Amino acid sequence: MTIASSSPPTRRPRAREDSGDGRLAAVFIAPALLGFLVFLLWPTLRGIYLSFTRYNLLTPAKWVGLDNYDRMVHDPIFWSSLKVTVEYVLINIGIQTVTALAIAVLLQRLTQSALLRGIVLTPYLMSNVVAGIVWLWILDTQLGIGNEIIGGLGFEHIPFLADKTWAIPTIALINVWRHVGYTALLLFAGLQAIPGDMYEAAKVDGASEWRMFWRITMPLLRPVLAVVLIMTVIGSFQVFDTVAVTTAGGPANATNVLQYYIYGSAFGRFQFGYASAMSVALLIVLSAITFLQYRLTRAGQTDLG
Repeated sequence: MTIASSSPPTRRPRAREDSGDGRLAAVFIAPALLGFLVFLLWPTLRGIYLSFTRYNLLTPAKWVGLDNYDRMVHDPIFWSSLKVTVEYVLINIGIQTVTALAIAVLLQRLTQSALLRGIVLTPYLMSNVVAGIVWLWILDTQLGIGNEIIGGLGFEHIPFLADKTWAIPTIALINVWRHVGYTALLLFAGLQAIPGDMYEAAKVDGASEWRMFWRITMPLLRPVLAVVLIMTVIGSFQVFDTVAVTTAGGPANATNVLQYYIYGSAFGRFQFGYASAMSVALLIVLSAITFLQYRLTRAGQTDLG
């Protein structure tokens, strides 16, 4: 009796498969890696180097050590700009986060209409420059339609962008109007990950909407909310274009945020070394704030089992 021997099926070598996958991954990663090296890493390293030099584009950079940082520490306009920036960030983040969270919860609990989500996102599709120009026209003290309405109601015209008290809150509210829809949709996406049966079980137990919000929504939304806060804080510290087209840092440096002061030092007075030093300082501040936010909000952890 003859027993036919069967040979095991042949398989491609594992090393060859891994090599092919690695090359394919490298092809897809290469464009993003190239952009990161050219537009982020190299400018960052170049800026750190220039922060230790005196450079004005017309002559070679001259090494001056810590002179730019010493000047920055003793520069009252720098500290004023940092204070104005922090004021803007607090107003912007506070109002934007609360408003976006309310919109996201309403979208999730009452309606999930794609049309309504599109309407909420509409202001974000407008550039900051266009939004600034539109609101500059609306809030103009003499001819703005907003002040015309205020005058029609019997009140005095308000110099929203020409008064030191009103200027920063007004710019913050302009940016809240533009970005709140996008922030709300990010939070809405986080709400979609919360299991609906938790709300159903809470309703059976007689929990109110307010109690479900604090006991279910907020704890389970915390990781997404933490990441959104990190993103919005970083973006808020870099405010520039709205200030540039509305107040140009005025009146009397009341809206001279740090990014605008850096821009003026570099491209207005050609003090690229000093501007680089302030940019490095801003990078350090943002890195520290981001680290603290990440640790304090436990952004990398979730309460979902």
